Amino acid sequence: MSEGARRGIGLGLGAYLIWGVLPLYFKLLGGVAASEIVAQRVLWSVLLLGVLILATRHLGRLRAALRDPRAVRLLLVSALLIGANWLIYVWAINARHVLETSLGYFLNPLVNVLMGVVLLKERLTRAQGLAVALAAAGVAVLAVGAGTGLWISLGLALTFASYGLLRKIAPVESLEGLAVETMILAPIALAWLGWLTRSGALAFGRDPVESGLLALGGVITALPLLLFAAAARRLKLSTLGLLQYIAPTIQFLLAVLVFGEPLTPAHLICFAAIWTGLAIYAADGLRRFRTASSPA
Repeated sequence: MSEGARRGIGLGLGAYLIWGVLPLYFKLLGGVAASEIVAQRVLWSVLLLGVLILATRHLGRLRAALRDPRAVRLLLVSALLIGANWLIYVWAINARHVLETSLGYFLNPLVNVLMGVVLLKERLTRAQGLAVALAAAGVAVLAVGAGTGLWISLGLALTFASYGLLRKIAPVESLEGLAVETMILAPIALAWLGWLTRSGALAFGRDPVESGLLALGGVITALPLLLFAAAARRLKLSTLGLLQYIAPTIQFLLAVLVFGEPLTPAHLICFAAIWTGLAIYAADGLRRFRTASSPA
């Protein structure tokens, strides 16, 4: 395994661990509309990323990204995708659909693998193919029992998998790319917060703790996305896709053990199939790494 791939795995692990525990944060904001939470995330992220760009002296890179028509077009689409993903996710968490969000992010790696094979011509080993097939079977069992919440799962999977693909091919680094994305979303966020203010429905400012948590959304948003974007540029989509089972597994456990959402036999079958697939994939990766590292 190359040094870049090892770094990519470390960055990916950091992103997915943070995303895994995010439901705990959004549950603290249960009294705030999902649309305001997302709008606040966007604006606080713009401020944070602006500070980071100035501190790291990357203003020239940001200007270069903004002058690149291809990069701007790709980031325009990726910004809309991640905005839609945030809105679905936050609404689902506070509407007690954490299991459906978990299913969405279990589906997401399968969509990533499909995109990698079909669009980027990536190849899977036999063991990797078996791992993906087991995971797909488990998710299919869970999807049958998902009921009316399946749209949440599909929406999350498709928006985030497409976002990951665009960030992989966009000719811009992670910090500058995320800055451009939040700048694109900022006017929409400002307009929505302005409407909430005029209608008297704005939550920010009514309680110091709640307002502080909303402001913290900038860090909560930017950090894992920066880690993810950096990982996406260093890893195959298939590898990135299988790493992504970490976050939904944590969400799955939170839904059942902390939030008390009902656990059905379909959930148990899905959980067992996915982790069996991951064990096969990890064992295959370790075997190939040892083979490549051994002297000829």
